[in-house]
Amino acid sequence: MFTRRSVLGSGGAALAAAALPLPATAAAPGDFVTRKGTGLFLGGRPYRFAGANLWYAAWLGADAPWGNRDRLRRELDTLAAMDVRNLRIAASAEDSPLRNSVKPAFHGRGGSRNPALADGLAFVLAEMRERDMKAVLYLTNFWEWSGGIMTYLSWVNGGKYLDMNDPAHPWPEFPDMAAQFYANGEAVGLFHDHVRATVRAHAGDATIMAWQLANEPRPGGSIKAAGPLLPAYYGWIQGTARLIKSLSPRHLVSTGSEGLKGSIERADVYRAAHGFPEIDYLTAHVWPLNWGWVDPKDIAGTNDASFAKVRGYMARHVTLATALGKPLVIEEFGYPRDGGGYDPESATRFRDLYYKLIYDAVEANPGIVAGSNFWAWNGEGRPAHGDHRFRPGDTAWLGDPPHEPQGWYGVFDGDASTRAAIQAHAKAIAASRGG
Repeated sequence: MFTRRSVLGSGGAALAAAALPLPATAAAPGDFVTRKGTGLFLGGRPYRFAGANLWYAAWLGADAPWGNRDRLRRELDTLAAMDVRNLRIAASAEDSPLRNSVKPAFHGRGGSRNPALADGLAFVLAEMRERDMKAVLYLTNFWEWSGGIMTYLSWVNGGKYLDMNDPAHPWPEFPDMAAQFYANGEAVGLFHDHVRATVRAHAGDATIMAWQLANEPRPGGSIKAAGPLLPAYYGWIQGTARLIKSLSPRHLVSTGSEGLKGSIERADVYRAAHGFPEIDYLTAHVWPLNWGWVDPKDIAGTNDASFAKVRGYMARHVTLATALGKPLVIEEFGYPRDGGGYDPESATRFRDLYYKLIYDAVEANPGIVAGSNFWAWNGEGRPAHGDHRFRPGDTAWLGDPPHEPQGWYGVFDGDASTRAAIQAHAKAIAASRGG
């Protein structure tokens, strides 16, 4: 099966953790987002949101040559003006030997930490706080583009790893090897060290709505490999969620799962992963192009069938969330630009229709779907190279990660029609929550 990621080809830790900045003021209990049944609440009122993914925010927020705090402020101002007030952000990147993994990283082998990125994340949260925004922070990645769990394995197994999209190791060899992480106590221990350092630093910050265990964790790429790992996978989910709750009991916790596509297409696996009391809400990601539901060379001819599958996929997750009695967030979704282009000048008619499809489903299920985060906000960022490829040292920072064409899915600040669709939905969500 193909996913979004497979379409394209020591003591120092304690010192660094102690140096991480804390929120300027202590938050009151009512400032935190809470969960009751299938609803999220803030200040005693339902909390529903129109959100975006801004994985690179900490890099922009860093006081470093590769950061750009002025641009970060402008991007946050633009999003706030659209009433996009929930941002899903990377709170980790592992210094990795994997091809296409982002540099610089938050931390490396042996507990070394990058103070510029730690400070960048704190700066982002402070700026978001001034704009009445909430953050969802994920703590590692299943995929290679920010190091992720394959990197943790390489740190403890003598340096062995696989690169995603290596022709010598085709799908599903990468996810099947990466998933061995869950059963490796030493690798999980290193990950938990990062969790402790990061969550402790921000435990009192109500700007954070939720911590996520990872971006798109899954038990493997094939049923044959994933089956024996399911107990370890479930144990990692509950153990990590309990750790986070012990460090920061007022914050919500979620998995960051793609949904059924990240659960070897099995509803029982998805239910089990999200049934633990420490997991506060369910997540789903929707990627029609990457799953082969739409043809980028013939979007007009394949769009209707694609949309029908999207409706069914979302409906199944609404049913699963209802059965578990927990909220659902559609926290990643994207669609190609018309003709499959990457430039800001490419039209977005079908993407705009797709966004409206997702937004209609969110608006139609106010009692179970708490919100959505489109993937992703490019804003002022523009591809630095004519081939749309990310190269080491690039500082343009787009929503499309380093392994993907720059401009593939991200929304540019000049995408007026897409921005109008987002803003109309944000207005509808604000009305549904009474403000």
